[in-house]
Amino acid sequence: MSHNDAHLLIVDDDERIRDLLKKFLMRAGFLVTAARDAAHARRVLSGLDFDLIVLDVMMPGEDGLSLTAALRETMTTPILLLTARGETDDRIKGLEAGADDYLSKPFEPKELLLRINAILRRMPESRPEEVTPKFLQLGAIRYDIERSEMWQGEDLVRLTSTEVQLMKIFSAQPGEPVSRAKLVEDLGRDRGQAQERAVDVQITRLRRKIESNPKQPQYLQTVRGEGYMLAPD
Repeated sequence: MSHNDAHLLIVDDDERIRDLLKKFLMRAGFLVTAARDAAHARRVLSGLDFDLIVLDVMMPGEDGLSLTAALRETMTTPILLLTARGETDDRIKGLEAGADDYLSKPFEPKELLLRINAILRRMPESRPEEVTPKFLQLGAIRYDIERSEMWQGEDLVRLTSTEVQLMKIFSAQPGEPVSRAKLVEDLGRDRGQAQERAVDVQITRLRRKIESNPKQPQYLQTVRGEGYMLAPD
């Protein structure tokens, strides 16, 4: 996706930061809408579609983690969390709630721009023309490789942008282990143990959508010493 046509929603209760981010991202070529809190964001989201949400965690009333979890029940729009908390466990909570990435305050605006562009690049390209679908069968789950879509019977399974990218990586080499370090690299993340742990969280969430028993995965397997492997029927 080109960022020139991407519409971003900025949610932050700090008016100064909200306005600075809006002006910076508009200069970078984005269409930007701002909301002052979770309630305001919900009203905006009820009438507009966005390509990505930049969401502050620490807000009065409903916080960013709670809003992220609620939004994930109905939408797959990528979410980038902004948090003043530096502890790994707090960042992991954000990923578990459904966020695609996080950025700790204070941060350089250029780093925010890089993170946003990395997430948008991971989004599947629209395909107006008809293509012959190719599928992977994962028990009751059918994954359409061409369209990056997951189905359970007639129901479309909602995937976040990170989950879409993970399925692209795994479906490109089914039956072959992919290391955690390689997953971090392919997802466009900085290397390090914290990011590898973040990948583990994303795998756990993806398993919940694929496996009948996520604690004993049959299709998205852990290969000891090598990483993770997609094992379709």
